[in-house]
Order: sequence, then C-alpha cells, then structure tokens
Amino acid sequence: MKAAAFKLDPEAPTPLYLQLKAAIEEQIQSGRLTPGEALPSERALAEALGVSRLTVRRALDELVAGGLLVRRQGSGTYVARRVEQPLSVLTGFSQDMRARGMEPGSRWLKREKGTATPLEALALSLPPGAPVVRLVRVRTADGTPMAVERAVVPARFLPEPQSVGDSLYAALRRRGHVPSRALQRLRAVALPEREASVLGQPPGAPALYIERVSYLEDGTPLEFTRSHYRGDRYDFVAELRGQ
Repeated sequence: MKAAAFKLDPEAPTPLYLQLKAAIEEQIQSGRLTPGEALPSERALAEALGVSRLTVRRALDELVAGGLLVRRQGSGTYVARRVEQPLSVLTGFSQDMRARGMEPGSRWLKREKGTATPLEALALSLPPGAPVVRLVRVRTADGTPMAVERAVVPARFLPEPQSVGDSLYAALRRRGHVPSRALQRLRAVALPEREASVLGQPPGAPALYIERVSYLEDGTPLEFTRSHYRGDRYDFVAELRGQ
C-alpha cells in the first residue's frame, strides 16, 4: 500500500490525525489493505502526506489501540491478523451480573469532573484538556468485591457525575445516549497494589484486565473504561458458533 492512497485535507476542520486514521480504517474495511499487509513507515507516510511524524504516530497509535493494526519491533506496522468475535449484546456490569443471577452493587471511590488526560483524550478522540466525568468504583456481586472500574465519559454526554447510580449505561440512556457497539480488549495481569487493596486481594494476584471503548451509532466515542477483575471470582465466557 502506497502512502498516496491516503488523502488528507489540511483545510478541513477535522484534525489531520483523525483524517489519516479514518482513511486507513476505510482501506482496511474495504479490503484494499489486507490482514498481514505492511503499512509504509511513519517517515514515509509523513513525507508523502506533508504532515509531521507526530500526526502519523497519533493516528497509528489509535488504530493499534483499537486492534486494527499491530506493531512489530524492528519490523514495522501491519494490518492485524485476527478473527473478530462480534459482541452480540453490549451490556454493562449491572446487567451482566443480573444475567448471572447475582445482585450488582457499587462502592464509589471517585465521582468527579475533570479534564481528559492524554490517554483518555486519545481513547475518546477528544482535544487535550477536554472536560470529562471520571467515575471510579468497586463493583460488587452479592456484596462481594469483584472489580475496580475506572470509567471516563465526555462531559457533554454526562454533565453531572452524581446522576450515575448502579448503572452507567442506564444514566447515559436517560440522556438519550445509547451505546451501539464497543471495542474491548482483555488480558491476564497481576493485580496492582492499589486495586488489590480495595478488592481484599494480595498484590500480584491473578486478575483480568478489560479495556473498553463504546461508541454511539454515528461512531462517536461515548465511554472509556478500564477494569481489573478478580481472577479467582470472574470468568469471561464467549460463545463461539460454527460457520
């Protein structure tokens, strides 16, 4: 794939890195960029498109975070080889626990307004320092601590953090903001000391780290949530169907 395939408009109001991100996504979704195919180097892209390497890197970082691209040390950036398991139903913790026959609950650690960190701004496609609502809580099932959840929502979708009860998605739906899809990444980790202390677990205990960005129907990021689940009490189950 040649860098010339990506068309950017410096006069458009959309930031150049978002234009480049969208252009690469379109190439992947259309099949013009195929799984395993290498992208031009950051330097080649920057020179061909007349933008800074920082602009290129920011676009690629978002695509790597979303699982569309992968980086190989010393080799380059490639279209990810993966089998996608679509989310048949997008649910929050409360709905998930009730489906398991357990009563969900929360112990709030933080509900506040603030400004987006660089990581949060990148995940939610926000300008640096944009206003957000930050929600940190211990999620419980039948009174047992199950997870530490750190959710961030653009303030324009959720102006008042105190409006969130047990369910963040219920609070968003009351304001007319319904998530239609999500990108979720999971990996096994050792429980960090801070999370271990509130979950009543020893530091380094097995845990499941889940990172999710949910989107509105028009593709606007709605929520960025990072959670640590107790490995001894939580199973993530996916149903796989034959073709």
